[in-house]
Amino acid sequence: MEHHSGGSGTNKNKQMVEQLQRYGVISSKKVVEVMETIDRALFVPDGTPAYVDSPMAIGYNATISAPHMHATCLQLLEENLQPGMHALDVGSGTGYLTACFATMVGPQGRAIGVEHIPELVASSIKNIEKSAAASLLKGGSLSVHAGDGREGWPEHAPYDAIHVGAAAPEIPQPLIDQLKPGGRMVIPVGKIFQDLQVVDKNLDGSVSIRSETAVRYVPLTSRDAQLKGY
Repeated sequence: MEHHSGGSGTNKNKQMVEQLQRYGVISSKKVVEVMETIDRALFVPDGTPAYVDSPMAIGYNATISAPHMHATCLQLLEENLQPGMHALDVGSGTGYLTACFATMVGPQGRAIGVEHIPELVASSIKNIEKSAAASLLKGGSLSVHAGDGREGWPEHAPYDAIHVGAAAPEIPQPLIDQLKPGGRMVIPVGKIFQDLQVVDKNLDGSVSIRSETAVRYVPLTSRDAQLKGY
């Protein structure tokens, strides 16, 4: 996806979303709406081309996913991000997807970001404060916490939607436990070869898992291992 020059940031953000629609990545009106509302430029490091369809390094051996991956995850979770629902974003990084989730579940819902690098938690809160999701942060329906996302965030469980932004060698059991019956988790799984897996918890509590697409994410690991780069 080329970087559009000229025009305001909001315009360029809209062009990015329109391009994802043209490529068939986004078919949902709701996902178009939320990605147009939350400007990606507020969530990438200064000086990086915000609207190019590729992942960006955000420091601490972490990345922000490419726009097409965000769009894919939002579409997969759309039914579980209805107003009033609870969403958990593990490895919330710059806060972009957490802000999207909060916008979709609204002030009656709850969107929680968990990130184990405290500096990223602090900067993600600043990013959200500049975005269209600022009032949700202020109102308390959106919050970001420092913690080990592999343990989830039990305080606001169970969750209708869980997104994991880093690849786990296997699906962490606490996340399955914190998924509500009828809920859905989207998580990259694998080491060298990774699949984006869709985990649905059925109403009887049983779990079904399918692979959506091959992906490449940074590993879901401990804070120390991440800072050392493995």
